[in-house]
Amino acid sequence: MNDPSPRAPYVAEHDQAAWRAGLKEGMPTLFGIAAWGMVVGIAMVKTGLSVPQALAMTLLVFAGSAQLASLPLIAAHAPIWVIFATALVVNLRFVIFSALLAPHFAGLPWLKRFLLGYVAGDMTVALFLQRYPSARPEVGKLSFLKGLLYPNWLAWQVGSAAGILLGSAVPAEWGLGFAGTLAIICITVPLVMNRAALCGVLVAGAVAVLAAGLPYKLGLLAAVLAGMLCAMAVEELSAKWRITHHG
Repeated sequence: MNDPSPRAPYVAEHDQAAWRAGLKEGMPTLFGIAAWGMVVGIAMVKTGLSVPQALAMTLLVFAGSAQLASLPLIAAHAPIWVIFATALVVNLRFVIFSALLAPHFAGLPWLKRFLLGYVAGDMTVALFLQRYPSARPEVGKLSFLKGLLYPNWLAWQVGSAAGILLGSAVPAEWGLGFAGTLAIICITVPLVMNRAALCGVLVAGAVAVLAAGLPYKLGLLAAVLAGMLCAMAVEELSAKWRITHHG
């Protein structure tokens, strides 16, 4: 007998075709993810973290932007609350990602949702939502998401571990900061898919420049908050405009 509950379509047996489709969709991003992971791995070692500390950080945190934002604060012996607050604010975007994914997988056990949240990334969430904009139950949806998430996580960890292990051999004059900036730009530009995201990026960039002189890199926190608030406001105004003009 078929299970009529909304959980059935995405807790069913593994859908190999959907998993392969997710892998194929995310494949073009894996090299960039690995390269970005390598840059972050090298940065962790160059900042003064030991190899075990750096490996633990990349496994537990799994968020390159938060890692890079925390490293200069760690090196400067900033107060622990500043380090945690910086990482938290930089990663607030994952709250939005979680809210977007929640309707798709609300029927899954909390532990599975927790593990999926851990391996979720910016690009993988964006690709999933492009493929499944509606939260209606569909067969293979969970397998497609796993096909995106698991290879992405593996590519990051392999690249990061390589950067950590090779970090001590890389000359400082190679300009890793610039390389890291290019890598993250290549990864994040495709995520600016609509007016709200673009406005958020522009506002965050402007605030980051204006607040660059704040101590403990607090300008970064201000930029992230301003960008998020701007994007949310633009999205809300756009939704109201669509309702007003299109019914």
